[in-house]
Formats: sequence, structure tokens, C-alpha cells
Amino acid sequence: MVAPVEERSRIGSIDVLRGFALLGILLLNITGFGLHSAGYFNPLVPLGETAADQELNVGVWGAVNVLFEGAMRALFSMLFGAGVVLFTTGRVNARSLHFRRNRWLLAFGLVDAFLLLWTGDILMVYALAGMILYGLRDWSPRRLVVTSAVLMVVMGVGLGAAGWGLGQLRTADPSDPGWAEFAAQNNPSVEAYEEELAERRANYPRAFAWSAVHMVGIVFAFVLLVPDALAMMLLGMVLFKVGVLDASRSVGWYARLAAVGFGVGLVTNLWELRHALVADLDLLATYPIFIPTYHLGRLGMALGYLGLVMIMCKSGALPWLRGALGAVGRMALTNYLMHSLICLVLFTGLGFSLVGVLERWQLYPIVFAIWAFQLWVSPKWLSRHRFGPAEWLWRTLTYGRRP
Repeated sequence: MVAPVEERSRIGSIDVLRGFALLGILLLNITGFGLHSAGYFNPLVPLGETAADQELNVGVWGAVNVLFEGAMRALFSMLFGAGVVLFTTGRVNARSLHFRRNRWLLAFGLVDAFLLLWTGDILMVYALAGMILYGLRDWSPRRLVVTSAVLMVVMGVGLGAAGWGLGQLRTADPSDPGWAEFAAQNNPSVEAYEEELAERRANYPRAFAWSAVHMVGIVFAFVLLVPDALAMMLLGMVLFKVGVLDASRSVGWYARLAAVGFGVGLVTNLWELRHALVADLDLLATYPIFIPTYHLGRLGMALGYLGLVMIMCKSGALPWLRGALGAVGRMALTNYLMHSLICLVLFTGLGFSLVGVLERWQLYPIVFAIWAFQLWVSPKWLSRHRFGPAEWLWRTLTYGRRP
């Protein structure tokens, strides 16, 4: 039997994992910040100024989708679920504090979505899912796993059927309103493409107006993210309860988890990529949620990364990186909002108006620069302060007093 690690190490391992997931999320979100809104799911947006750009864009899209799409969000959601167990266990007034905490998280999400203009905000989804989680926190691991599996199967089958239905509409009548609206959003005309970019590159009021209208237009997709997040949060509760997230298992155990997770995830995601390429990057083939195996692939990759990060924590390897990732994780809310603030300045009319200017592949040096900055600034901040700025405010609002 493996002896549990000290409490400080356990908390540290979760912080490192959270920091890793948070930085990884930007690999996906950067396309929402820097490209036309259709570019998140359509690898041919932008098409590319040259043939070489087009090849690089599609290659980067394929690599990111195989290695990270859904996996980083899944990992972050798991840690949120574990955090609910940590926050509510043995705490006086746990129920009122939990719901107050999530109401304020919802407020942070509204600021992120509407003031910082990030239409892909996940904080609102987490706040709503977190309110549901409170009633499930004492469930047995078996019951939590079954519920999570049911949610993933229902989403996989249901959204797979929706994608099939859209394909049938297109085949029967390409002008059918159901298909035409979907196609217009994800494969826009030149006029619609330029119109969106012009609004987002303009001054802040016009960018705000576009963002607000867009948020209303994608409210259905937003609602779908709640069960998506909830399924992974339930697994996070399980993984914490059985001692996986606190680095208390052996290095060998985590190595086996990583091997199985990456094995399942890579095989599934590479099959999905092949399916998309064979279909000549048809929109329905590149839209991941319409593929029934989507949750299998993202879950496998998430567990693979979990095992890999836990090995780093257990082995003592890369101490500087572990410390920096742990600091990023302790300031996760601050750093998540910082992504939106930096990209607001870079890509909208409030700052440099770069949305739609760069190729898909050219966005990733910006990601790496933001990573480097946050890995540097987070330890610096925490060397002088107990909490990140947003964490301090969230804690103050939750408890009604300064920490």
C-alpha cells in the first residue's frame, strides 16, 4: 500500500495540474480570440494567404485537435469538481458559502463574457454546474461514475444524431433553414466574414455590441456545455475521493494511467482526424461534438495528461516548472481573466485590432508568450501576496470580509 503524501504535497499537485490545464485551454481559446468566430470549428477559416499558410493552418488545427481539443477543458472541469468536495467537506455553513461562491463566479463570468468580450467564457457554465454539484457531492464513487458515463453517452448519441440530421437536411435541400443557418455561421460568405471582423476591429462600443449579440445567438451551445462540464466534474469528484488527484498513488500507477489514457485518446482522436481529412474537411466532419466518439477521445487524453503531471509531481522532476505551474494554478481565476484581458487588447478595436489579421498558425507564438509571462509573474505575485487579485476579491465576496 502506498503511503499518502503530506497535505502540502497533495495541494501542490492539484495546483500544478490546474495550472497545466489552464495554460492548455488557451491553445483552443486563442482561435476564438484571434479568428473569425467560424474559425474555432472550421479549419478552413481563414483559408490562408498562400498554399503554405493553408497547409500550416490545417496542420496546426489537426495537431491541436488531436492533442488538446476538449482534453484541457475536461481536466479543468475535473479539478473544479474536486474543488467542490474540498470546499464543502467539514465546513460550517458549507451550503450557503458554496452557493454564494458560485453566484459570484457567475458574476465573474458575466464580466468576462460581456465586458472583456470573451464569448467562449466557461466561468458561467462552471457556476451553473457547480450549483448542481452540491447535491451530488456525497454520492458514492460508483454512482458518480455511472452518472458521468450516462451523460457522456447521451451527449455523444444525441449530438451525433443532430449532426446526422443536419447532413440529411443538406442532402435533401441545401436551402433548408436548419442547414442554411448552421452553414452561414460556420462557413460564412465573404461579406459576412468581413462584416464581423470590421465590427470586432472597430472601437470598443461596436465590438461590445457584436459580442453581446453573438452571446445571445449561441445561448443554445452555452446550455449544452453545462452537461459537458458536469460529466467531467463528477469524474473529478471520483478521482479526488479515491486518491488520484492528490498524488498519493505510485509513479507506476500514474504511468499506467498515462499509457492507457494516451493510448485510447490518441487512437480515437487520430481516427476522427482521418475521418475529417477523408471527408475533405467537410464542416460536419470537423465539428467535434457531432462525432459520437468525441468524449471518449477527450477523456482519454485528459487522463493521460493527468498521469503525466502526477509523475512530474511524484518524481520531483523539473522543480522550477512545477513551482511555476503551481503558482499559475493557485491564481487560476486571475490568469483565466488575464487571457481575456490580454486578447481584448491585442485583437479588438480597444487595442491593436488584430482579429482576423493573423493566420491560425501565427496565433501560437502569442500563446507561448502569454504562457511565459504567466509562468513568470504568478510566482512573483504569490511571493508577496497570499492570493491572486481575482482570488482575493472572490474570497472577500464569498465570506463577506477581507481574507
